[in-house]
Amino acid sequence: MKRVVIDTNVLISFVTVRNPQQQALAAPLFEEASKGKCTIICPNNVLAEFAYVLNRVYAVPKHDVAAMMKEFIAMPGVTIVGDISFDCLFQWWPDEIPEYGDAVVAAVAKGVKTSAVATFDKKMAASLERLNIPLYVWKQA
Repeated sequence: MKRVVIDTNVLISFVTVRNPQQQALAAPLFEEASKGKCTIICPNNVLAEFAYVLNRVYAVPKHDVAAMMKEFIAMPGVTIVGDISFDCLFQWWPDEIPEYGDAVVAAVAKGVKTSAVATFDKKMAASLERLNIPLYVWKQA
């Protein structure tokens, strides 16, 4: 079964209308996971970034953010990951992957067999390609 490690921007785009095109691209991935056709791997730091951005940038009340997070975590096909390879992380951050959160996502992806990374961040995608970490191929909406 396909495993996809998600970046924070994918989760944010899925639950907001900040970018309707990204939202339309992300929706099938979440639908596939909910039907058991793939597994979404979500690093803990993605949840932390998600909560911060929704509350501080989008002014979503914390109780609403918590409800969204609980619903996401309970969704079939979602696995939350807390363990990462710190060897990989510090091998890549900050030189290969300048953003710490992106390096965590990459390290999780490296540790999860048959995984790809879903991101809308072009700089992160370029870093991942240089490191031979597969990128999720978005299905056209």
